[in-house]
Amino acid sequence: MKKIAISFIGFLFIVSACNAPTAPKAKQQDNKEAVANVLEKYVIANENQDFPMIEQIWAPDTNIILFGTNSEEKLMGWDNIKRAIKQQFASISETYISPTSQFIKVNPTQNTAWFAEILNYNFVYKGKAQSFEGVRFTGVLEKRKDGWKIVQAHLSIPAHINLRTSNTH
Repeated sequence: MKKIAISFIGFLFIVSACNAPTAPKAKQQDNKEAVANVLEKYVIANENQDFPMIEQIWAPDTNIILFGTNSEEKLMGWDNIKRAIKQQFASISETYISPTSQFIKVNPTQNTAWFAEILNYNFVYKGKAQSFEGVRFTGVLEKRKDGWKIVQAHLSIPAHINLRTSNTH
């Protein structure tokens, strides 16, 4: 009987150790708001072509990644992302970005977050106004000593396909 009791207590200890602790609701909300703030700063930095602010938002690592809207835009590492952002800033002006439908989730240990939002992206390219409506922006942030940093992002433009159905009975 003693062995069963000890085994049962050991089993309960193992099971309880496997459950990740969850942060209090207030801390979860604070982290969610901090991530939303980073995403808002990212929009503002792009609109103002504020590269120092961009540098504060992205993790400066070699293993971060950004997938852009073109199929060849797989930018691995901060150096490649930095180069692409600088090229974009040199090519466009008068940027206005309007985010909607933002979704943010922070993991139970409060050190990783993922997000999704829709962007309406307006800018001037070669003297001509351009607009991309409904750009999907998703990604992952890590909480580091110096704050939340983007470590992975993906931008995509939805394909608008008109599927017609016919009633041919």
